[in-house]
Amino acid sequence: MLRLIGLVVSIGLADSMNPSTIAPGLYLAMGRGGRAGLTQFTLTVFAVNLVGGAAIALGPGQALLALVPKPGATARYILETVAGVVMLIAAAVLWRRRKVLARRELPSPKSEGRSSILLGLTISAVELPTAFPYFAVIAAVVGSGLHPAPQLVLLALYNVAFVLPLILMILTLTFAPGHSERIIKRARDVLQRHWPVVLAGLALLAGAFVTAIGITGLTGRGHGTVGSVSRKFRRAITH
Repeated sequence: MLRLIGLVVSIGLADSMNPSTIAPGLYLAMGRGGRAGLTQFTLTVFAVNLVGGAAIALGPGQALLALVPKPGATARYILETVAGVVMLIAAAVLWRRRKVLARRELPSPKSEGRSSILLGLTISAVELPTAFPYFAVIAAVVGSGLHPAPQLVLLALYNVAFVLPLILMILTLTFAPGHSERIIKRARDVLQRHWPVVLAGLALLAGAFVTAIGITGLTGRGHGTVGSVSRKFRRAITH
């Protein structure tokens, strides 16, 4: 369970610097009624992603799992290692294209006549089908063999990590109202210039962590298998 918690949280943190959610969050935070609008947006993004992930994991995911043999520990560790390596490759691509990506303007949502809840619903509905890091988490959760309740907890942990930057904005608006506009404006300026670097760094850290989880699982399992064979061999020759 601890391995899965580390996996889902690390991927969620790496995915949290997604401009598709960060930029609208910054836009709402700097507008009129910023904290209320941002809170509604954050809760909507969290709820839509959690419900969508749960529907996939507990619906089609369980149906597919029933049709195929349950993956063994070695297969799961290999998948974890592959997921980590993919994140490392993504970090390298982001780093290589950081100057090109930084020149793109962050999206400013056209929210006139649209509530924060509707904005969150729209963005989440568009992003969910292409949320490949989330699908990796869902696959790991489905393949874990855990009961539905722990699976939901793991999906919730991923989504808390995913909306963590939005939560930090809400906390800034709540506990530093006099300075929040300056802090958030500076955060937007920094994000505009450096978001590819920040995202690449998070992907690098998360990828290294996830790869380490997979490799240590494989090596630990390998040591356990060798030890088991060695014990059986000793018993055979002593008898």
